Amino acid sequence: MLTFLGRGSAFADEHNSAFFIDNGNLILIDCPMSSFEKLNDMNLTLFDHIYLLVTHTHGDHVSGIGMLVDLLQFSVKTPVTIVAPSKEVEGDLFYLLSRIEGCNASWYELINSEELDADWFVCPIQTTHTEELAGKCFGYCLTVDGNRVVYTGDSNTLIPYEKYISDGSYLYVEMSAYKSPVHLYCVDMKDKIKELVDRGVHVYLMHMDDEKRIGEVMKDTGAEFAPLEKSAFTIQDTPRMLDGIFTITDSLYKDMCMNNNTDHQLLFSYLTELGKTIVDADRASFWKWDKRKNQIWTMSATDVDRIIISDDKGLVGKALRNKQTVITNDPYNDPDFNSDVDIQTGYKTKSVLVLPVADVNGDFIGALQLINKNDEAGFDEDIDPKKLSLAALVCGIALESETFLEDSHHDRLTGLKNRMGFYYDFSKRYREYLIAGSGKTMSVFICDIDRFKLVNDTYGHNAGDDVLRFTSQLLESFCSDKDSVYRWGGEEFVMVMRDTDLEGAVKKAEEIRLKLQGSEIVADGNNIKCTLSFGCSLFEPSKSIEENISDADERLYTAKETGRNKVCWE
Repeated sequence: MLTFLGRGSAFADEHNSAFFIDNGNLILIDCPMSSFEKLNDMNLTLFDHIYLLVTHTHGDHVSGIGMLVDLLQFSVKTPVTIVAPSKEVEGDLFYLLSRIEGCNASWYELINSEELDADWFVCPIQTTHTEELAGKCFGYCLTVDGNRVVYTGDSNTLIPYEKYISDGSYLYVEMSAYKSPVHLYCVDMKDKIKELVDRGVHVYLMHMDDEKRIGEVMKDTGAEFAPLEKSAFTIQDTPRMLDGIFTITDSLYKDMCMNNNTDHQLLFSYLTELGKTIVDADRASFWKWDKRKNQIWTMSATDVDRIIISDDKGLVGKALRNKQTVITNDPYNDPDFNSDVDIQTGYKTKSVLVLPVADVNGDFIGALQLINKNDEAGFDEDIDPKKLSLAALVCGIALESETFLEDSHHDRLTGLKNRMGFYYDFSKRYREYLIAGSGKTMSVFICDIDRFKLVNDTYGHNAGDDVLRFTSQLLESFCSDKDSVYRWGGEEFVMVMRDTDLEGAVKKAEEIRLKLQGSEIVADGNNIKCTLSFGCSLFEPSKSIEENISDADERLYTAKETGRNKVCWE
């Protein structure tokens, strides 16, 4: 999230200014002289590019820009782009900077926000502040570490920002201890801030003129003071690294323990970020080994969507097969390195560390992968695995818990999800389809193997198990990425089809019925023919899950009672 070089108002010792880091770039929000003095002591050579977002042109927000430009031009040699929130503010900034002696326009890039193309940038937000800044005062909406961030700048109202503030987002809001027409007065804002925090918004107070007074007023709201940077940007800075680690673990604790968050994906994201921070890597990913499918796939990964590969490929697969840590600082000359992701994304991998993780029985179940250590020498084969050992251990425990939960949701015989998995998916994946009036369409069918008891009685239970496995695989083969099939119990199966109307569900059921009818099942050495009966219904959000299943079950009963091997939907 954002860290502040200063969080004070115009008459404080340190004026308001914030930053965050994204893919090797430093993004500053305003640069007063007090912030420049801190930046001057920091190792800015660590960054590929520096972006400076300007909220407005008051001196306590922009007075250090000229000095920063000079520093970057003559000493640091890091390119800087100054971003104005509007074309009008861009003109004002050009006028100011062009009149600073020794601040040549060729030493920096000045653009307005419409010209900025960055994944972390959403939009400027125009607000009101003082009369002379009418139309020239802005805040920003950003994406930082995958989270929505709203930064008000100087403002006397929250109204322009409210449409950008969502549950779980981060709000950095200016706050004054004194009532005036140009700032947000803490007493007036107390109830509003508490309301936002109660909604799950993370609220941080900034641009403060009297922290003690504001702290007293806001103490019961749940809002916090914006966090201050206390150390320099440097790879060797242990206090800063520890601060980053503690920030991640504190967020993990609060989200998983205090906010009653049961999302395991969030847990893996935190652990991946923790590993990345510990060894100062550019990217990190956490992989699960799915031994049933002979695949490895990412539970969490920096800047990429889920990756699924065969477990006999890549450096992660090598680490799991050999049951040992894998390090390469020259991946393109390593025969086990899989360059497909680099080719697809344009990313250049320079160094890789893979640490396999095990469950409590010592069986390897996944791996923690770090990419591109911010050191030209790459990963150290002794030091870096030691640093990651605790994070890897926690990853293993977390993945084992996730695997245990997943196993409890699957039927051991067929591999399909069971009834517990069915209800879990309704609480997570299908939640939006349960809302009446959402405009979402979903259909279900329940099917039953006809005369299955006769199969068991005639050929034995081993043959019956083979029939169940064959039927489940057939049903699963008909699932699109919007469909899921479950073993409901015995010889009954349920399929849930999102964004599918009743006609589509009936069509799919009929295709499956014909396919099974024409199939010969090899079951315990016997060739057996089986059929299915289906009951289809359109999911009604106004009804309970059980009532919807009951509707489909009634149609299945009709199919059974009227001859079997048919699809009923009325």
